[in-house]
Amino acid sequence: MAEQLYPFRFKPVYKDYVWGGDRIIRRYGRSEPPGIYAESWEIADHPDGMSVLENGPLAGLTLHELVQRLGPALLGQGHPAPAFPLILKLIDARERLSVQVHPDEATARRYGGNPKTEMWYVLEADPGAGVYAGLNPGVDRAGLQRALESRNLESVLRFIPLTAGQAVFVPAGRLHAIDAGCLLLEIQQRSNTTYRLYDWNRIGADGRPRALHVEQALRAIRGDDDKPALLLPPPAELHGANERRLVMQAPFFTVEHWRLAGRQSFAAEDDGATFHALFVVAGRLRVEAGRGSEELETGNSCLVPADLGRGAWLPESGPAEVLCVTGP
Repeated sequence: MAEQLYPFRFKPVYKDYVWGGDRIIRRYGRSEPPGIYAESWEIADHPDGMSVLENGPLAGLTLHELVQRLGPALLGQGHPAPAFPLILKLIDARERLSVQVHPDEATARRYGGNPKTEMWYVLEADPGAGVYAGLNPGVDRAGLQRALESRNLESVLRFIPLTAGQAVFVPAGRLHAIDAGCLLLEIQQRSNTTYRLYDWNRIGADGRPRALHVEQALRAIRGDDDKPALLLPPPAELHGANERRLVMQAPFFTVEHWRLAGRQSFAAEDDGATFHALFVVAGRLRVEAGRGSEELETGNSCLVPADLGRGAWLPESGPAEVLCVTGP
């Protein structure tokens, strides 16, 4: 099986939600017809968006088929999951998204769906743009209910202005909304379960208001959610000419930001322990692993199977920035 392993590239799965724009296509030079590209699911093993491999001898297989075929060789030792556990997606918010919340395990069991914790990495943000994440200090459930009834929910939400390079943590149970003018990379659990609390009186593509899930959303919101949403990474660690920053470490995934000026080897102690999902934030990158290599441009992603955990990243034509996502 090992001779079939190499860095995997997948075809993006696009979503045309009403709030989206075309920044993903323009920013990353993708040859797609004109239209709305609200999201681009880069790496996903989900019925609502299934990645299909586009390179190498296994091209044409879905990510789910790869997981079933390769098992721990893809996911890592100790991760016998029946599906790839994460989704990596690009989000282009031309308009602000609905005020929503994702369930934790208990709420998902009660109402259906799957739990979802996520993190956003800011790729671009227009001046003044940001996100809503959590409630303002002192706002209790009664205050939230009053704001909802008066359609003044914005007054009780905590707004965080953003610039490129920042990151925001959204655990299950945190009320949130992405404001207009943000281009984000979202790293999340394998779930597409969303409870919409409020949608800014928006009319959907079918000419009617989009469905809300008020009861489920109110029950899903955590009352003890008082931790900061904006992540403040520690100082960079130097690895020769390269810099590594731990963006966040959560129970479901770990995210690192690398600024590469030269060759960077994969850490030997991670060999076989977990997959590496890569997204190129800036520059060009060559990923060498096993018997394969893959050239990546800005805005490209790839998945390095766990059994190829020893390899190297090589920036080309100048420095490169890359996000590296690993499993729990």
